[in-house]
Amino acid sequence: MFTHQAVRRLAASMILCGLSASAHAVHQSLDSLPLQTDGHVQVLPAGEYSGQFLLDSPIHLRCEPGAILNSGGNGSLLTIRAPDVTIENCTLRNWGTNLTDMNAGIFVEPSATGVTLRNNDLRGPSFGIWLDGTRNVQVEGNRVEGNRDYRTQDRGNGIHLINTNNSSVINNQVQYARDGIYLGNSNNNLIEGNLMEDLRFGIHYMFSQSNRVIGNTTRRTRTGYALMQSRMLTVENNRSEDDRNYGMLMNFITYSTITNNFVSNVQRGQTGDDSMIKGGEGKALFIYNSLFNTIENNHFERSNLGIHLTAGSENNKISSNAFVGNEQQVKYVATRTQEWSVDGRGNFWSDYLGWDRNDDGMGDIPYEPNDNVDRLLWMYPQVRLLMNSPAIQVLRWVQRAFPVIKMQGVQDSYPLMQLPTTHLIQRTQEAN
Repeated sequence: MFTHQAVRRLAASMILCGLSASAHAVHQSLDSLPLQTDGHVQVLPAGEYSGQFLLDSPIHLRCEPGAILNSGGNGSLLTIRAPDVTIENCTLRNWGTNLTDMNAGIFVEPSATGVTLRNNDLRGPSFGIWLDGTRNVQVEGNRVEGNRDYRTQDRGNGIHLINTNNSSVINNQVQYARDGIYLGNSNNNLIEGNLMEDLRFGIHYMFSQSNRVIGNTTRRTRTGYALMQSRMLTVENNRSEDDRNYGMLMNFITYSTITNNFVSNVQRGQTGDDSMIKGGEGKALFIYNSLFNTIENNHFERSNLGIHLTAGSENNKISSNAFVGNEQQVKYVATRTQEWSVDGRGNFWSDYLGWDRNDDGMGDIPYEPNDNVDRLLWMYPQVRLLMNSPAIQVLRWVQRAFPVIKMQGVQDSYPLMQLPTTHLIQRTQEAN
């Protein structure tokens, strides 16, 4: 008779054998497909090809219109193990749903350096493109679409970089995934010209450094740009349009440059948990525990809150930005004065009521967006019902007349009297 221990060993061996056989069975070679040679390129003719495919030697694969790869809902569809592989113009459908097993339309293993993925169309329920511990990869002009019928947290990311360095993600489109582009512990990468719509986060950084985020656009996400626990980022010429909760979120970001970005119409989340968060106004820019950054020449408009600064976010250089038509321009929660001007140049505030008698383009009196009345409103939101009452006006007059009771807060000593020219040019070009 078998002992219980022997039975367990036998069962484990059967399971391992089954897994090994399964793993061996699911990976097909591209040689099984009717490839045609065009110079140094292997061409896949039109037709639907089922299976899971492994590329373990260098190849340049181009798919003809109508050529579709379909894994039938199992595992990763295309696994790249060899270096110097190029995949272009291919249509990939219906790979596996298991996020724990990292199922992806295209999975690039650490040994697959120098890979190029260009102009492919991926539509599936989990991760679109996964770059795993590799380098020098080009991901360009691809379209990735998740399954909108899945809950956001049950979808994979559109383009996922983990431990991936010296790579570029350029001119891709991602829709209905979890995050559009996710980077974890990935350095010296370029993220440029991508369009990300209807997602949780458009671009999501974690524990990465020396990356460039240039000229991307997010629309209708729950956070356009979630920049977290990273340093030495360059975030430039990006757009956030009609996002919810946050246009740009900086959480423990250091030594980074945020410049020439345009954030418009960030509103409070309308559904689910987003609408229940206290203080969950739509924030064009939220800065949390972030230091030694340069934030300049950005445009933040028509949002619930222009900028929210909290949790020790100090020693940042904030100048030449435009805050236009936000319901509340600034929320600052701390006890030290923050000067938001650099070298005698501040920011443009659409609600500034000062004057410029010497015609130098700067307001003669500082702009101080938050006072004791604002703090009273943060502590007791119901007081907003009295916002325009004589009592509130008297309180504001008293604190101006008797500055001894003035609290610490944000001060822009050189507010700009006109919208900076760079912002006007950008808006004119967009309108055209």
